[in-house]
Parts: sequence; structure tokens; C-alpha cells
Amino acid sequence: MKLSRPVSWFLLAFGVWSWFIWITFVKNLVNDGSGLAFEDGDPTAYFWVHLLLAIVSLVLGTVVGLIGLRSVRALRRTS
Repeated sequence: MKLSRPVSWFLLAFGVWSWFIWITFVKNLVNDGSGLAFEDGDPTAYFWVHLLLAIVSLVLGTVVGLIGLRSVRALRRTS
């Protein structure tokens, strides 16, 4: 299956964006001072659920970004 140039770049940009957003989110989660993520120094259920959400999103962002990267490279070879 061939992807168009705009779709390929969108997928690659989405992968990069996903990493930027979720790494920022995890940093903010770890440094949470409101008491949602940590209670008496121990991680709460809120922390674990959101960490799992971030990990899954990073994996999906990586897969989507790699598809975009491979497609961009393939388009450059055929040009």
C-alpha cells in the first residue's frame, strides 16, 4: 500500500507530537504536588492508570511515526 506524501508526513508528525506530549505529561505526573498522583509518597491508582495510558500512547505514537517515516523514505526513493 502506498501512502501519499501529505499522509506520510502527517503520520510522522503525529508520532513526534505524541512523544512530545506524553513525555511532558509523564514529567508533570511524576512532579505532581496536588496529591492526586502520590499520597504519602506512594503512587496512587490515578498515577498507575495515567502512566499506563501514557505508555500505551507512546507505543502507538511510535508505531504510527515509524509507518510515516518508512513511507516518507519510500517516497523519496521513488522520486
